[in-house]
Amino acid sequence: MNTQVIVLNGGSSSGKSGIARSLQTVLADAWLSLSIDTLVDAMPARLTSGGDGIGFTDDGGVDVGQEFMALQDAWIAGLVTMARTGAHIVVDDVFLGGAASQQGWLDALGDVPTLWVGVRCDAAVAESREAVRGDRVAGMAAKQADVVHKGVTYDLEVDTTSTESMDCARTIAAHLRSSRGDRPD
Repeated sequence: MNTQVIVLNGGSSSGKSGIARSLQTVLADAWLSLSIDTLVDAMPARLTSGGDGIGFTDDGGVDVGQEFMALQDAWIAGLVTMARTGAHIVVDDVFLGGAASQQGWLDALGDVPTLWVGVRCDAAVAESREAVRGDRVAGMAAKQADVVHKGVTYDLEVDTTSTESMDCARTIAAHLRSSRGDRPD
């Protein structure tokens, strides 16, 4: 069965969004790219300043509350429903809970064919990207670089420390073709 969902997990500023956009270019089918940032951006402002929602500490930490978790569960269920009805989806996520975060996805996905991709990046490089972006709390990239991968099982890992997003996307596309038994392009 062909993959319906590609889950990209990596820390902030690791290059997941660039890979997701590149995948949309190199994959033959139409793939929707949806990010955990999509969920956060869709939330009311009152839930993006801590408490029951999501909050960011001065040192780059991320705190999530009960209401955020409930909305995230609903968001994941919605993405899974889209995949079950035929949409191809690239998910750009940050597994703050490591293996527990992946388990939540596994429970929701059930038998939906999924490719799990770890997106790694050296913490110093991610931190430098974070500073250039200017839209993240300083320290977030360094704090997340390793913790998001703790206990997570992948089908494939890519490293954006010195590899461009498009090259990572081509590696993922080649993996998809080989897992289906297709010949490389």
